[in-house]
Amino acid sequence: MIADRPSVTNVTDHTRSHISFLNYISTVNLNLAASEGQVPKTLCKRLGAKEQASRGDGLRVIADLHMHSRYSRATSENMNLEELQYYGAIKGLDIIGTGDFTHDKWLEGLKNRLTEVDDSGLFALRSADDRTRFVLSCEVSTIFTYNNQSRHIHHVILTPRLEYAEDLSEKLSGYGDLSVDGRPTLEMSAAELVEIVVETSQENFIFPSHIWTPWFSILGANNGFDSIEECYQDQVSHVSALETGLSSDPPMNWRVESLDRFALLSNSDSHSAWPWRIGREANVFDLKRISYRDIIDAIRSKDPARFLFTIETHPQYGKYHWTGHRKCNVSMPPADALKLENRCPRCGRKMVKGVEQRVEELATRREGENPTDALGFMHVLPLSEIIATALRLESPALKKVWSIYNLLVGRFGSEVSVLLDASISDLRSTAGDAIANVVTLMRQDRLHVIPGYDGVYGRLVLEDDSPHESDAPGPDKPGLWRYL
Repeated sequence: MIADRPSVTNVTDHTRSHISFLNYISTVNLNLAASEGQVPKTLCKRLGAKEQASRGDGLRVIADLHMHSRYSRATSENMNLEELQYYGAIKGLDIIGTGDFTHDKWLEGLKNRLTEVDDSGLFALRSADDRTRFVLSCEVSTIFTYNNQSRHIHHVILTPRLEYAEDLSEKLSGYGDLSVDGRPTLEMSAAELVEIVVETSQENFIFPSHIWTPWFSILGANNGFDSIEECYQDQVSHVSALETGLSSDPPMNWRVESLDRFALLSNSDSHSAWPWRIGREANVFDLKRISYRDIIDAIRSKDPARFLFTIETHPQYGKYHWTGHRKCNVSMPPADALKLENRCPRCGRKMVKGVEQRVEELATRREGENPTDALGFMHVLPLSEIIATALRLESPALKKVWSIYNLLVGRFGSEVSVLLDASISDLRSTAGDAIANVVTLMRQDRLHVIPGYDGVYGRLVLEDDSPHESDAPGPDKPGLWRYL
């Protein structure tokens, strides 16, 4: 439990006024002096920002489209609209998915507490005067048999109307009990789901969730498919985006050429509203009008002038990046796992195949080969973890971490502004050299994260730390080197 609730006071206009991406890029990229060791020119290429900075003068919009309510399993009891709005403002989010609109009690709350803003297909709390907007969203799990194998696939659905959400929920109730879980399990194929979603309204938008996670994902090592087309069959034309998930990032997905036509989305899939969970992955748009239709059109068209880039955790930070066995605290990269035939070197049991290894199995490009129309991305880690690591503290939940966190958010307006917008010199004067230096490394994509595996999150370590047992995400060093 954290010592203090992060403060939302002093959220400045700089953050919440949706500054133009031209100004944003100038702040993040062009205006950062090389003498401060900040974002190098290569970041322009990585973000696709060099060309984008000269286009348009819209509003910067940061959207986290996938999360859950308290009615989903393993979700915080405090996961409600007020908490999402409160911590969303601290994080720097402009648009937040409501999650779970298929659950009758949650949907009733959405109908009573949200109001549509200016026919935009986006919603705001009736009781609050705030810039935060909500988009109606849910995640469902389909379970079906294909080629004599049971398939369990998760999908996210977005809709601009409460009546569409109600209508769709009624139709889906025939395939499973929607009241059991905010993320219901439906006995239907993925293709059937898409057909019903689109028939309910052409404005509805559906995409597969965390596509590489070993379980419950479309390309996952367990119960998944080898292609998007194989899963969605004759309905695949209605699917135009994929969610990368925490354990993969765009370059990993670029290695599979069949994914090129899809826009790559990044969302937190958060089960709590704490700022180290909500918005840890997000999508950044440049829009002349903030509306559901403008967002969906930017995604469908993969328009780099409007869909600017995604905010990504380092894929090593995800819980399933490397192959491993949690019980034995063992993890390893694909090449080493293959040498052992994916068997744990300690107990001999099958290890959970990691996302990196699964990508290698389906890859048709070498590392570093990118599609010509790829959108940009940036690796970002939660500010609380950066503070804790920089100060060599044992946990990001310590009071000292949140005291500094509040100080930084109070000055710069949001966590996103601290991580992406603030000058390094201002960070030094506010929080000291250690934290400013780690933010610099993050912006230069030079942070080192020990990969997560088998449900264990990866761990950020500083480059000058010597590799020893305490560096591991688990209680013991999990690397294969220990067994060689």
